[in-house]
Amino acid sequence: MNEWNIQSRAHQCSACTKPFADRQAYHTLLSNDQAEQLSRMDVCDACWQSQFGNGVRERTGYVSHWQGVFEVPPAQPPEAIQKENAETLLRKLIERNEPRYEPAAYILAVMLERKRLLRVKEQIQREGRRIFVYEQQKTGDIFTIPDPNLHLNQLETVQQDVAELLEHGLPPLASANDPTVPSAPASEPPPAENPVPAANPPAPASAVTAPAAPDEVTAAEVEAL
Repeated sequence: MNEWNIQSRAHQCSACTKPFADRQAYHTLLSNDQAEQLSRMDVCDACWQSQFGNGVRERTGYVSHWQGVFEVPPAQPPEAIQKENAETLLRKLIERNEPRYEPAAYILAVMLERKRLLRVKEQIQREGRRIFVYEQQKTGDIFTIPDPNLHLNQLETVQQDVAELLEHGLPPLASANDPTVPSAPASEPPPAENPVPAANPPAPASAVTAPAAPDEVTAAEVEAL
């Protein structure tokens, strides 16, 4: 199950399909779909009162709901060449969807929460993991970020990773047409008549047992970042 994603706020009611007006109140309903993924609906106040308001918590798959105010997004300014900021980097990490970036994404989300750009709307327990549901204050986009259960002895390394990503950006994805990626040989060489048994290869780093980690980082310690 992939809980690491972004769901954008709708520009029209999911029930009656009428476009939202600027400063119009709307309701967001978060639920589980048939594939057990988090799914959002944005509904105008009239449809909410007539179709969803009564007994919403008893609806199949109900997770959470809240009320917001729709703001017409401003015109996009021309793109400028600049370093990554925390929110654009977080969006790119979520789009990249690589497990190695989970700790960095979590730290970025905490940073944006402290700056009041993101707000925690819900915390969900899934398969033994805590999932934070964040809402971007201006756009209404929902970010679902898994808690990587960072430990104190990991925090400094993750902070360094975040600083480097903010400074230099994400490394490019490897491409099949990238000339720096070696291509496979056209054919396999014939086996030697008396092959020499290969030595046992070293165990990968992930197979090395790490020392016992100290207590997990608490909310107060994360706030001190």
